[in-house]
Amino acid sequence: MMRFTRMALAAGSAALLAGAVGPHAGASRSGDALAVRTWSGWETWWRRDAAPVSWNAEAPLAGRVQWRQTEPGIEWGELQLRGASEAWRTRVVVVRLDPARVDLTLDPAFTRNADWSVADAASDAAVALDAGQFRGSLPWGWVLTKGREVLRPQYAPLAGAVVVDQAGRVRVVPPDSVETVRAAGGLREAFQSYPMLLDQGDIPEPLRVAGLGVSLEHRDARLALGTTADGHVVIALTRFDALGLGLGRIPFGLTSPEMAAVMGALGCRQAVLLDGGISGQLLVRDREDVRSWPGIRRVPLGLVARPRQ
Repeated sequence: MMRFTRMALAAGSAALLAGAVGPHAGASRSGDALAVRTWSGWETWWRRDAAPVSWNAEAPLAGRVQWRQTEPGIEWGELQLRGASEAWRTRVVVVRLDPARVDLTLDPAFTRNADWSVADAASDAAVALDAGQFRGSLPWGWVLTKGREVLRPQYAPLAGAVVVDQAGRVRVVPPDSVETVRAAGGLREAFQSYPMLLDQGDIPEPLRVAGLGVSLEHRDARLALGTTADGHVVIALTRFDALGLGLGRIPFGLTSPEMAAVMGALGCRQAVLLDGGISGQLLVRDREDVRSWPGIRRVPLGLVARPRQ
């Protein structure tokens, strides 16, 4: 299987990008901003030099999504964002799930000596995406599926976990609580990822202060999962939106702090970044159609949502 790297894709797209971004290109600046397209034009909702350190109940982006229900408990929509540099045209695909009506399960392809993409999702999968971060052919950190632990947790300062209990409730657990939640048991599914983007609405310090282990300038395609105060699950995938759908998989986009802002503005209290870049992928299936935003690289672990019977 041919492997692509972000560097190779970026080099191959440099000429196209230079022509597309024009005067918007350039290094990130303290005044970088994010605007959302509305019926009346672009509306700025976040500025780097005035970024909140915490997100409360206000969710300025959630109300901008034109939600479309595909199944009971599953709805999705899109936003168009304008940011700095290569993020000057960014599309955000947003899925919102109600765990009271939807079951989330992992598909650990690596246990079958295989890899996974959304194209492999079964016909009963209403939503599918790649889960966690990866090292070679294995997921990074904890993997528990159908109540059985496959890989043990690992510790890193911003490595949280997504857990599903036996009742189907979903939580994003901060790093210092992973072992406690594991020891308590009663889980059906769990996987780790990093970095945490939100913890009780707060943006972790390494996403606000340079030099603490997270690049605040690096731009990439992003995929994140979060939970709201009422227990809903929010999934957000970004796509480069300047050169048409065919080149949407080019791994250009938001910084980690900007993605934290997106998740906070969508109403999340907890959120964690999943593997984006050339791995980021998402599928949404309704009764009449399948919408797919594939990645370029196959992955060892998938996450699938199905309506409860």
